[in-house]
Amino acid sequence: MPAFERQEFVSRIDKARSRMAELGMDLMWVTCPANINYLCGYDAWSFYVHQGLLVSAHAPDPVWIGRKIDLSCVHATTYLRDDQVRGYGDSYLVPPAHAMQFVADVILEHGWERAVIGVEMDTHYFTALAFETLRGSLPQCRFVDADRLVNWLRIRKSGQEIRYMLEAGRVTDGAMRAGIEAIAPGVRQCDVAAAVYGALISGPDGLWGDVPDYQTMPKGALTGAPHLTWTAEPYRSGEACTLELGANRFRYHAPLARTVHVGKPKRKLVELAEIVGEGLDAALAAVKPGVTCEDVEAAWRRSIGRYGLTKESRIGYSVGIGYPPDWGERTASLMPGDETALDENMTCHLMLGIWEHNGGYEISETFRVTSLGFECLSSIPRELIVLHG
Repeated sequence: MPAFERQEFVSRIDKARSRMAELGMDLMWVTCPANINYLCGYDAWSFYVHQGLLVSAHAPDPVWIGRKIDLSCVHATTYLRDDQVRGYGDSYLVPPAHAMQFVADVILEHGWERAVIGVEMDTHYFTALAFETLRGSLPQCRFVDADRLVNWLRIRKSGQEIRYMLEAGRVTDGAMRAGIEAIAPGVRQCDVAAAVYGALISGPDGLWGDVPDYQTMPKGALTGAPHLTWTAEPYRSGEACTLELGANRFRYHAPLARTVHVGKPKRKLVELAEIVGEGLDAALAAVKPGVTCEDVEAAWRRSIGRYGLTKESRIGYSVGIGYPPDWGERTASLMPGDETALDENMTCHLMLGIWEHNGGYEISETFRVTSLGFECLSSIPRELIVLHG
């Protein structure tokens, strides 16, 4: 069953069509899995082949196009009618045939041979060959960059979206606790990862989660490398590790990071945790409607700057629906120069870390903007977690 009422999808399509008309687009070929999900609810592990949603600025009903074997997935997760669904055979998977030839045929069948078509030029699953094939098959059409049109529509969440993210936060908390409880001297990183994944999927209190987008678990000196995954190395007393994870509740994510130390930590790490924690509190305190993304980052930068520290990378980003390879919405970033104003029911992952070659400290919170400030989606204490061992 779809995760939302039909009217929510109708409203989303109407907003997309209105924006398309403003930009002079007749059609939009949506290929980002998160954007397809947002507009029609489609949710299946089929994005490894070419698929997408064809949205017309002049007609209310979108058309899903994908592999024929996935038509049952469309009917299971969307409200789309049979006449809104087109499937191509596996012959289009074998070169020189290409699925975009099938997409072009559908466009021509609808009489859109001279359309201005918006395509998502910077999304993970729309390849250069796909674009060239589509453009070559529609010589009278004009192609423009849709420029993350749908991504920006997703930035303010509905009430049901917020409920899913709050539920994801509860599942994330359970998985974080499972990971912390599993860490001990001699325990392998991969076994801790297994405990985390089990909790992310089974969930607490009757909740459950889908396959998460990604998870990182460096340890020891490798806490200075933010995007590594686990190995079979055992944890040892005197080492630190970071747990970064996020539950997937109907594709909505609530990322969270904490740093765990086995045994008594060195004073330098304790001091770093205090500095970063103070900066985290300063950044959150700056959050409220009307404040810009760069204002939030500036509050963090001023806080850590008093201790002579800097962080070159951004400190956060808009988050919500996610498919591999990430859970970010690829719109607003908490960084200098981003003048996006925060608004009620925006949701962001505030990711704070000081990474150095010989170690580091990482902590994060996913928050939603409220009418008065912010609400964190996690209840895990915001501190360095010390385990005796």
